[in-house]
Amino acid sequence: MARHGAGRGWYGKVVTAALGVTVFAVGASVWTAQADVVGGSSPEATAPATPGGDLRPVAKTIVHASDQGARGVNITVDDGPDPAWTPQVLNVLKEFGVKATFCVTGAQAQAHPDLVKEVVAAGHRLCDHTVSHDVTMDKKSEAYQKKEILDAERMIVEASGGVRPQYYRAPGGAFTPYSRELAASRGMRPLGWNVDTKDFEQPGADAIVATVQREIANGPTVLFHDAGGDRAQTVEAMRRVLPWLKEQGYSFGFPVR
Repeated sequence: MARHGAGRGWYGKVVTAALGVTVFAVGASVWTAQADVVGGSSPEATAPATPGGDLRPVAKTIVHASDQGARGVNITVDDGPDPAWTPQVLNVLKEFGVKATFCVTGAQAQAHPDLVKEVVAAGHRLCDHTVSHDVTMDKKSEAYQKKEILDAERMIVEASGGVRPQYYRAPGGAFTPYSRELAASRGMRPLGWNVDTKDFEQPGADAIVATVQREIANGPTVLFHDAGGDRAQTVEAMRRVLPWLKEQGYSFGFPVR
């Protein structure tokens, strides 16, 4: 897996007293595959109870598979919601009848709860992408990881009006055995990706489309972004690649839990 590169420092500007955490500006990030089996006891979740249904533990392995089977595709959209780009992404998904998984940050969810509610109302799923999108989380203490994950979970549930995130995606793929086990204990399946479109680098819509067409054979979970910069290329690429995937006989689903 590739690490996210330039253009991610925008998160360093998202600082509010309500968050109680420092938002880190970042440059590069690495997708580091973790072992499928983790030892040790389950981390104890001590965050306040949140609405949205029972907490049912799920598998702690990083999921890539689609609930639509071998010809399924999971569209995932990271880092939002963003008032400029999330509505456009939602419109494209609606145009082609596609449901997606939105990996939202606590900071953005808290800033734009109306958009989180729109995502849910359209039938998409939510994913915890931490509070501040710190791609060095795997180098930080367990206490820090716990705060980032559980505070984001709470913010997302509050912003959505009680709908829980069903997945956890570490920023830049910076999973740890601890973070995976903690998320799973809260009912959030650790979520990876197979196709990194690198749309955050703004390589052009043609390049984004070509990446999906070339790499979809690697696996079903495709990574796009709806925040962190100008996402016009992402919107255009999605408008072209979604019908292409349908033409190739793929169906759209959600990551298995």
